[in-house]
Amino acid sequence: MTAETDDRDALVEAITREVLAALAGSSGDPCRDCLGACAAHSSDKVRTVVANGATRITYQGDGVEVPRDLARYIDHTLLRPDATAAEIDRLCAEAREYRFAAVCINPVWVRRAAANLRGSEVPVASVVGFPFGATTGEVKAIEARRAIRDGAREIDMVINIGALKSGLQDVVREDVARVSDACHESGALNKVIIETALLTDEEKVIACRLAQLGRADYVKTSTGYASGGATVFDVALMRETVGPRMGVKAAGGIRTAEDVEEMVAAGATRIGASAGVRIVTGGSKQGREQH
Repeated sequence: MTAETDDRDALVEAITREVLAALAGSSGDPCRDCLGACAAHSSDKVRTVVANGATRITYQGDGVEVPRDLARYIDHTLLRPDATAAEIDRLCAEAREYRFAAVCINPVWVRRAAANLRGSEVPVASVVGFPFGATTGEVKAIEARRAIRDGAREIDMVINIGALKSGLQDVVREDVARVSDACHESGALNKVIIETALLTDEEKVIACRLAQLGRADYVKTSTGYASGGATVFDVALMRETVGPRMGVKAAGGIRTAEDVEEMVAAGATRIGASAGVRIVTGGSKQGREQH
């Protein structure tokens, strides 16, 4: 371990103590309702990551290329703005055939995906306030309820980034809480994307703490649409902030087996990436690169 690493670890600890102390007067209960993406270029490496504790892995390539024993950990994802109905149908067919953990799509396709997956064990996940988080909490809650009504069982919402950077903590917490309420009243999960590339370290800790206070089920690093994705430092900071009971998902910029292993070691319970088919074929085949 280098001096630089020691300094970073010390910084993580100091920032966490400081921000949690500043938020200690909040009335929310960080543990209430807490529960508890792709991986690499090698199937064997992915199996190692799963064995080390990853509970779900996001994959965004061709279903036919996925080893069947890995599929149950994979969120099969298609969030490109130019995705077509035929591509959504293909995504769902692959998910049904290979028993993926979920499909993750934009809200406009939820009803179609739910119809395609009816009778299967594959749930539909959708996004809210995506990718900028710049709509109001009320609108996000309406969007979440509509997606859930159309058949979604998991919601990935983007935090109100501008409010966070303005120091409007109550606005951010309420933004998350509105969507959490919309999700939990129907038994769905709320996953909060904090978009780490746009935040300072202190803001990352505050964002995670506010997501806890807003009763989110877990926090996620990135949408894939900002300037950067997950880092080991960010995942460790997020895990230290939320503790062991809340999920942490690392997403964006994860391209190698070593990246994944480091993220899991830092505290990630789900991993997200757009490496596509190469994740499960050891780099022997190319998949579709998409958010």
